[in-house]
Amino acid sequence: MLRVDPESAVPVYEQIRVQLLTMIATGSLAPGTRLPTIRQLATDLGLAKGTVSKAYDALLRAGLVTSRGRHGTVVAASPPVLAAREVAERLREAALQLALTAQQLGVPAAEVHRGLDEALASLGSSAA
Repeated sequence: MLRVDPESAVPVYEQIRVQLLTMIATGSLAPGTRLPTIRQLATDLGLAKGTVSKAYDALLRAGLVTSRGRHGTVVAASPPVLAAREVAERLREAALQLALTAQQLGVPAAEVHRGLDEALASLGSSAA
């Protein structure tokens, strides 16, 4: 469900927060969907519980999730939905980051396209 890059300049908790925010805002995680427990997600990703907790806390403060104590953390009933413009902007930013990384590594455009297609296919994306 989630992937983190420990080599990224973006803090791991922020990577988790942004991925969950995007899934909630695009409807991939529907209202009422229960998130994995902090302990479970930390174990799955090989992270400290505090890292996952920090991401969950940020989502809670933003009103994207609610905490039901022993019953877990769930997507809020009325989470915000990303406007088409916001989706396009996030996609542009991600594409720019990929292009910059590829340029720094000296990777030709054709190889970048191939890598992106493989990544989308591995996620089962219909966009591939």
